[in-house]
Amino acid sequence: MWRVVPFLILCYFVAYLDRVNVGFAKLQMNEALGLSETAYALGAGLFFIAYFFFEVPSNLLLERFGARLWIARIMFSWGIVSGAFAYIEPIARWTGFSNQTVFYTLRFILGICEAGFFPGIIFYLTLWFPSMYRARVVSLFMLAIPLSSIIGSPISGALLSLSGGGHDGWQWLFLLEAIPSLIVAVGVIFYLTDRPRDAKWLSAEEIKWLDDRLEAERKAKQEAGHGHLGVFKAMTDYRVLLCALMYFCLNAASYGVAFFLPTIVKSFGYTNFQTGLLAALPFCFGAVGMVLLSRNSDRTLLRREHVAFALVLAAVGVGGAGLVSAPVLVLGLLCLGQIGVSAMPPLFWPIPNTFLHGTSAAAGIAAINSIGNLSGFAGPYVMGYLKDQTGSFTAGLLVLAGCALVGGLAAMSMRVDPKLETTADTGLTAKAA
Repeated sequence: MWRVVPFLILCYFVAYLDRVNVGFAKLQMNEALGLSETAYALGAGLFFIAYFFFEVPSNLLLERFGARLWIARIMFSWGIVSGAFAYIEPIARWTGFSNQTVFYTLRFILGICEAGFFPGIIFYLTLWFPSMYRARVVSLFMLAIPLSSIIGSPISGALLSLSGGGHDGWQWLFLLEAIPSLIVAVGVIFYLTDRPRDAKWLSAEEIKWLDDRLEAERKAKQEAGHGHLGVFKAMTDYRVLLCALMYFCLNAASYGVAFFLPTIVKSFGYTNFQTGLLAALPFCFGAVGMVLLSRNSDRTLLRREHVAFALVLAAVGVGGAGLVSAPVLVLGLLCLGQIGVSAMPPLFWPIPNTFLHGTSAAAGIAAINSIGNLSGFAGPYVMGYLKDQTGSFTAGLLVLAGCALVGGLAAMSMRVDPKLETTADTGLTAKAA
């Protein structure tokens, strides 16, 4: 855990920062490029359309070539494309396309580059950590999301004040926040180890214990009727599709709010830097809720109940923020909603791992993530469109809250057997005795 997880947190930190910094760039970029709220929302969401089409192939290639090389490739390519956003206007002049078209194209290409990263990491963690540890491990890994907002939001707000070298603040934001991805990509090659058997930093006894533990879990799944599935069956299994629905509902609320949170806060009359500080606040609450709920989920193994609770919490917070107008209440309810939004993924990802393994896990996890991330297109687009139509964010926030509530109902309909996560542990303990 100490060797693998902190470095993966760093990787996802720079990934998520590059994914959502467009929300802060928007405060200046829309006017500079002549983008409407709907056009911005469409461009922000196109990232996830590309993600949908290239997620499964990318994750299968990761399983084939190894996490170390493939994750490095992903990070380096998205760093290059993320920095290119600073040059939308020159690219438009060179190609003859409009600023809007270039913005759309770069967002789509960014999605292609990053496809496979998150599900690849989730699959990678299944190669290293037994089931009973996965919720807490995934929660630690996903601390990168709130951390990227807690640390990145004030920095992004401050970078908007930069000017010089022929670049405005929003251009410097894209350029400077792309550099860490390029640096960390090189570090991945030299630091990560593909599988436990390749880890020179583990003893032979430790490697054997870990391999035996994971093999016992695999056999327990087979004995319970959760044997190996082909790639196509893994992607179309009803349990995979139900998980995809739950994740779709979560991401609709998550990205729908994340891409417009700086705009919502800025509308209260704050400066760019103050907006950055206040926009980080919900993620502070989200980080705490993520760790506490994940630990409780591992302790009780009530996976679906925890997922449902997190989604209902998200629905109450996001929906409530749309029904009040006082800035303190809006921000407070968004903090409440973010606890549910941040906590749900680490509570959720151990569920598909109870019935998927091997190549079917790589395909199934990627299918869940790619389908679920389609709402990364739908959520922001709904928010932008309804903002243009109504002049406020109320209708959009209520729609997103409704999505989270549907996800909570779907979670309670999921059948999860906690015995699959304890059988292997019991078997190894008896064998040792």
